[in-house]
Formats: sequence, C-alpha cells, structure tokens
Amino acid sequence: MSVEGIWDLTITTPVGGLRPTVRITEEGGGLAGTALGAGEEVELTDLALDGDRLTWRQAVTRPMRLNLAFDLTVEGDRMTGTSKAGRLPASGVVARRRADDGSGTAD
Repeated sequence: MSVEGIWDLTITTPVGGLRPTVRITEEGGGLAGTALGAGEEVELTDLALDGDRLTWRQAVTRPMRLNLAFDLTVEGDRMTGTSKAGRLPASGVVARRRADDGSGTAD
C-alpha cells in the first residue's frame, strides 16, 4: 500500500478545527514527510507504515508549542485516526489524499 502524496487533514480539537496539509514521499526504502499549517512547515519524524496503520510525530510552534503524535488507519485515499499532544485529550483526524491532476504533481 502506498501512502505517497499530498494529504489534506482535518483535525477536530477541543478549541476548534485545524486543516494542515501533509506531503509524504518514499525515499531510500523508507518514508519521509513534511506538514504545512498555521504558517509553518515541519518535518515528520518516526514516520512508519505497518500494514494499514500510519504513525508519525511532529513538533509545532503555532498556535502553541506542542509535540504531536499521529496514529491513523489508511483506507485507499482516506485516513482516519487521532492526534495526541502530551496529556491533552486525543483529537480526531480525517485525511484525504489529493488527486493527481495528470501533470505529475498533486493539486
């Protein structure tokens, strides 16, 4: 199963919704990725795919400094799961992979 592509996430938090974008690529036999949201771009760390389970960590500074852990289930061009920030309650995550427009780059 490939998880490569650009994913539009919707994260439902207790203080409102967030809509970051995640780009995942296959590099050197593994996965690499970056997240873009709230005016910052951050690297995804510990990015791993085990069957249909995709996990990663990322550190953000906006809207506040947090270390996030994502745990998602991949179902084709859709992912669902949670994002957890330390002791805060888990937030629901839904993601959709952008369709390729035929130019070799995602929308």
